[in-house]
Amino acid sequence: MRWLRAGRDSGVADWCIGAGVVRTLVWNHLHGFTPGCHTPADVDFVYFDPADLSATQEADITRRLRETAPDAAWEVVNQARVHLWRRDGADAPPPARSLQAGIAAWPETATCVGVSLNADDSLRIIAPHGLDDLFDLVLRPSPALRDPQHYNQRLLDKRYTEKWPRLCVAAATDS
Repeated sequence: MRWLRAGRDSGVADWCIGAGVVRTLVWNHLHGFTPGCHTPADVDFVYFDPADLSATQEADITRRLRETAPDAAWEVVNQARVHLWRRDGADAPPPARSLQAGIAAWPETATCVGVSLNADDSLRIIAPHGLDDLFDLVLRPSPALRDPQHYNQRLLDKRYTEKWPRLCVAAATDS
């Protein structure tokens, strides 16, 4: 909740905390792990601002978040500028049209989840592919996945099934 309050107080209008931090906390809970087991590598703070695609804005937001919640390893990304990232030989994705569209393009459906905190402390959930895979412990590629090899490499790198042995992992297929 402290991280969500920091996000709400950051001055950013259309934002959420999502991806691995949400997935990790949910899967730890569903596995009955104690708090602190498999801590998230970072706290993904994503927002959508097509009017300012500068890295400077991301750095300013990161600074504000670190001042408010220095215990979090903040990773701040404007989903409106992801299409501008340089990728080694890979085609850039099309520009996202909204925060939800940016989240929908993340690699796995269970990771395509964001949470933000409203002014009244109620939660706003963004889950363009739903929440079933997250809560059913299913790891499958997102429909927006452009490179099945990227998914397969993530499975190896992230060692999901070693951390959460009850996961059901769906294979990536070339479409």
